[in-house]
Amino acid sequence: MLYLNDDHIRKIGTDWHTLTETVRGVLYTDDAGDCVHPIKPYLRFREPQNRIIAMPAYVGGSTELAGIKWIASFPENYLKGLPRAHNTVILNDTDTGQPLAFFNSGLLSGLRTAAVSGLMVQAFMEARQPEQISLGIIGWGPIGRLHLDMCAALLGEKLHKIYLYDLRGVELSTVPDHLRSKTVVAQDWREVYHHVNILATCTVSSQRYIDEKPRDGMLLLGVSLRDYLPESVAHLKTLIVDDWDEVCRENTDIEQLHLQHDLQKKDVGTLADAVCRGLLNQAGQQETVFFNPMGLAIFDIGTAGHYWRKALALGIGEQLLV
Repeated sequence: MLYLNDDHIRKIGTDWHTLTETVRGVLYTDDAGDCVHPIKPYLRFREPQNRIIAMPAYVGGSTELAGIKWIASFPENYLKGLPRAHNTVILNDTDTGQPLAFFNSGLLSGLRTAAVSGLMVQAFMEARQPEQISLGIIGWGPIGRLHLDMCAALLGEKLHKIYLYDLRGVELSTVPDHLRSKTVVAQDWREVYHHVNILATCTVSSQRYIDEKPRDGMLLLGVSLRDYLPESVAHLKTLIVDDWDEVCRENTDIEQLHLQHDLQKKDVGTLADAVCRGLLNQAGQQETVFFNPMGLAIFDIGTAGHYWRKALALGIGEQLLV
């Protein structure tokens, strides 16, 4: 069994075009019915904000792997100088069940998260064809930084301006050198909200704070799932989820819209609808798109499979003997 960690992942490198295409392939495989991903259980004990989540999945097609992601999220870890999330993934052979790889890598989870957002960014760009993009990121932790890297790679010269905000501040030195001249460090989330047409919320906020309706024509990447007061987005018509049954629970924005404004499964589109069937082409140019991805284990297995195969080809990682 091959052992891989963050350092191994960094050594292999990040190609955002390849990662988004990997996730796209998994999405098409799932849409064809060749994936299995049970609803993931949440393990909680003592402090209710802490959770450890089990995410088993099988992905067929060109991936042909099974496995499980076991991820712990402890929002106050930063007070102890520790990452919020600790992520492990095991990959299994689908013929024998033999463990093939073990990942101990929070970076892997972040790469998957940003790659899924990348699919929605690409679908939005294809449908709207904007000349330039002003990107906003609220929350400048690891997930926010990966979203900037991803958007910079996928948007290229169309990325015109970047607005960043974090409650604990943003040091411009943490922004990649080639993007600093485009970057504005905002003093308030509203400054970001009012100036961008793609917004990624990547926070660990314990309470909702966005209390204003978004401007027309925006793409809202609701990565952290619990940032919007329901009244601010209840009027939107184009809501996209990765999986309704996954996301309409655990106090997400979608669940609050369901409970307070009677949002139903029939009222939302899926990521597969947007990517595989061009759903956004049916929405008006001025219609705001609100994407809510709970995070599906199939994308973790696909992303881990990509890095496992690259590691084998490059001779990276440590072989564990049984």
